[in-house]
Amino acid sequence: MNTARSIMRLPSGRRTKWLILAFWVIVVVALGPLASKLTGAEKNDSQAWLPAKAESTKVLNLQSSFQSPNIFPGVIVYSRPSGVTAADKAKATADARRFATVHGVVTSQIQGPFVARNGRAIETVVPVNLGQNGWNQASSEASKLRSIAQSNSGGVTIYIAGPLGTAADSSKAFKGIDSTLLYATLAVVIILLLITYRSPILWLLPVVSAGISLTAAQALIYLLAAHAGLTVNAQTAGILYVLVFGAGTDYALLLTARYREELRRHSDRHEAMAQALRRAGPAILASAGTVIISLLTLSVAELNSTKGMGPVLAIGVGVALLAMMTLLPALLVICGRWVFWPVRPDFGTAEPTSRGFWARVGRAIAVRPRVVWITTAVVLGALALGALGLKASGLTNAESFRGHPQSVVGQQVLDRSFPAGAGEPVVVVGSPSAAPAIRKAFAATPGITAVTPPVVRDGHAFLYGTLTSAPDSNAAYTTIGDVRTAVDAVPGGRALVGGTTAINLDVRTAATHDREVIIPLILVVVFVILGLLLRALVAPLVLIATVVLSYFAALGASALVFNHLFHYGGADTSFPLFVFVFLVALGIDYNIFLMTRVREEAQQHGPARGALNGLAATGGVITSAGCVLAGTFAALGTLPVTFLAELGFAVAFGVLLDTIVVRSVLVTALNLDLGRWMWWPSKLATRPPRPGDELTTGSRARVG
Repeated sequence: MNTARSIMRLPSGRRTKWLILAFWVIVVVALGPLASKLTGAEKNDSQAWLPAKAESTKVLNLQSSFQSPNIFPGVIVYSRPSGVTAADKAKATADARRFATVHGVVTSQIQGPFVARNGRAIETVVPVNLGQNGWNQASSEASKLRSIAQSNSGGVTIYIAGPLGTAADSSKAFKGIDSTLLYATLAVVIILLLITYRSPILWLLPVVSAGISLTAAQALIYLLAAHAGLTVNAQTAGILYVLVFGAGTDYALLLTARYREELRRHSDRHEAMAQALRRAGPAILASAGTVIISLLTLSVAELNSTKGMGPVLAIGVGVALLAMMTLLPALLVICGRWVFWPVRPDFGTAEPTSRGFWARVGRAIAVRPRVVWITTAVVLGALALGALGLKASGLTNAESFRGHPQSVVGQQVLDRSFPAGAGEPVVVVGSPSAAPAIRKAFAATPGITAVTPPVVRDGHAFLYGTLTSAPDSNAAYTTIGDVRTAVDAVPGGRALVGGTTAINLDVRTAATHDREVIIPLILVVVFVILGLLLRALVAPLVLIATVVLSYFAALGASALVFNHLFHYGGADTSFPLFVFVFLVALGIDYNIFLMTRVREEAQQHGPARGALNGLAATGGVITSAGCVLAGTFAALGTLPVTFLAELGFAVAFGVLLDTIVVRSVLVTALNLDLGRWMWWPSKLATRPPRPGDELTTGSRARVG
């Protein structure tokens, strides 16, 4: 214990503060160049996202033995609503020959051109090997094909659709992560810190600390991705920006608020920081520990994209915690009291929170706490009913983008002119001896047309069939299930069904599994941490109940907004799990911030006064922290990707709901109503009341 306290005092030491600063300067200089390499280490190919044990993943692995998994078919679409001309057909034929000369195009697999039955479109399927760069190379390769097709077009409209077109548009969308998202996040954090601190200087210290921690985290993640097999994708890299700045700034706000309190009680700023670290440190450590452990539970997910996200984000939070507990305190002590200008917390001045807004809110709640918490719970419950309308069954390619990128418009032209599944075939792999029977069962399945003859490679027979429904539709998913049933019934060994539609179906199934396993696991983790920190059983159960209620209320509100305001087509299958992880893990932060202070105050003044004093002391900083975290997640809405926009809205709304209503009103009312029983079976629950502990009508007006 003494060793831990000695370590906690290092950033506030008269000499050691300079050593801490020097350490972080060395870290930035040494690791800065590595951080910029993280984008190049991202894995955005299909196998980096898919469930490892899924049937469609096994098909991809088998195909990899003779065909690179980095081959993306591009569907070149020539559209003329009045009907394609002979010149258009001649151009498409000439273009097909020119496509074959492009580096990376798999010449032997070019198909077409094919003229649609309605005579309004032509398609040519051009498989492109994107090489080791995979998804990141899609945009430039699609541009090469587009430049060929658009030359001397003669008025015909050109689109690049299919997997290559979708990958190209996705790559463009995620490129905003490196610039738009970072700048948006920085702007939100700076503006909210200026409002919170009301100082033109103080905001710089948390922002600098967060920026340094982000650089260090990116470098560490790059090293693990390059040399230890850690999987990082563009989606995870984007959320890393938001989480490091959001969570890091939260910890900075809590520590700075406690430091400002201690500056009013101590003439020596070094001693004030030492006391702030001693008193706020355990809450910050427990908070970050909860987030880190909750994120690490994602490692048990079946989806590779979810499995890899957990360790990456946990590293980000861990580095942010280290920076905010070492670098930020050192900077604050080095700068001195003047950094709070124009409102300096001078020694001996009164603590303003005892007379502030949240002190008045607490007094109002104390009049009828039971009525307050029941009313609040009913309102949140009503809002949670909206979650019944959440359509988290997955997004089609068109619904995945905010706007109308070329791949989506091109696919719509294809759907109107060709069989809906053209360009994205269903793949069936089976035994060569059973191939004729498999082909018969495959072709006889409703929803399948144009099955190819079997091709035998490496002891496996491969068959390709075209869907009559759009490959990302529910009807297509039903067809995949029917195909699997049909080919499994063929004697001679089990056949495997893959392809883009089967991949999407397997992702949906894996997401359901992950949600059912990880959510209960996180709840257990949170309960254990809260129980150890608060040394009680009732309080953790009550707090978890409020967090879960807040989660469902956020889902309900999000569903109403998505369906009736933004008119989104649905939500990603992983959406409920990710919202739960971020809202519960981060929501528990505010529980810990509040309840550790309430417990501290209750030990001196009793449970009732402790609840009100704790709210008065932390209400402002919790609200500020919530606004910053909500703002950083809302920055995800700057990207043209539906999943990230939805995630940003849901988490931002949920965090604001959690900080303003749940933590400050619902939990405070429950604290007041349950009284000492909230702390059962700790000593606080059995301690006899002292004179002045209980609130009377008169004392309620004066408490604070």
